[in-house]
Amino acid sequence: MAHHDHSYKLLFSHPQMVRDLLEGFVCKEWLAGLDYASLERVSSEYVSDKLRSRSSDVVWRLRRGAEWIYLYLLLEFQSTVEHYMAVRILTYVGHLYQDLIRSRQLPENGYLPEVLPIVLYNGERAWRAPRDLAPLIARCTGRGARYRPNAHYLLIDERRVRTNELGSSKNLAAVLFQIENSTTENELRTIVGSLRELLRDPEHAELRRAFSVWISKVILPRFRGTPGRSIEDLEETYSMLTETIKKWQAGYLREGREQGRHEGEVAMLLQVLRVRFGRLPAGTHQRLMDASSDQLKQWCKQLRTARRLEDVLEEDVAHSE
Repeated sequence: MAHHDHSYKLLFSHPQMVRDLLEGFVCKEWLAGLDYASLERVSSEYVSDKLRSRSSDVVWRLRRGAEWIYLYLLLEFQSTVEHYMAVRILTYVGHLYQDLIRSRQLPENGYLPEVLPIVLYNGERAWRAPRDLAPLIARCTGRGARYRPNAHYLLIDERRVRTNELGSSKNLAAVLFQIENSTTENELRTIVGSLRELLRDPEHAELRRAFSVWISKVILPRFRGTPGRSIEDLEETYSMLTETIKKWQAGYLREGREQGRHEGEVAMLLQVLRVRFGRLPAGTHQRLMDASSDQLKQWCKQLRTARRLEDVLEEDVAHSE
């Protein structure tokens, strides 16, 4: 998970990734009036100082009119769903506000800025934790209800984002999720090829490098026979993927030929055994399929002098097939 955390933090350290994440996965009404040119990173060290380290979290801010809006990206790459995520959100936002107050970064009117917490999750299990704090707190009636705190977060469950929700192929966040969800080598190569064209301009050099490191260290090792070495050039990543797919396809063909030859040898030996010994014990076919080619050859040799099936296979089986 360490490679995944670091790679995502690197990717979402680029303003274009943050902009595409917002435009592709946040409601249009909330986006109205945002000044993307004002996007700037904010240190999240104040969280790490007070709580357990959250080195993978990324904090940005941008303007809507004269006001700053803060984006808190929580990158969740864990095998289990965090049931009390809303409590963590409340804590992180509270520490962000405390830091803004202490460092005197509030506007003249003294109002705290708007914060949008976004949880990016790519676990195998679907996210079923409450997305706000209210369901986690015991119910109370009457005047006590007014004192219940609340916190809400936007969840992006990457592995369950439907294809029709990924939007334009020019949206880098959507391409990121498409790569995460790719299941075949050819599908992955097609998406990486599109990404290569999308980031061809020199101004995207650092983002190309970030994507390349992530793909080579995190995505490619999921597929058979792919080295997990770090590659920092997207062209090299695409070329290596193309060559690797050729090797995979050659391996599949070779395995297919070997499997076909083995099945042919088994079918021939079964036919001879049935002619010699009649109905065969249950499990004989599977026993032959599980045997090596050398073992099959040895049994064929033993057929020449065998008087019983047991003399060939050296095994007594009570049930018949």
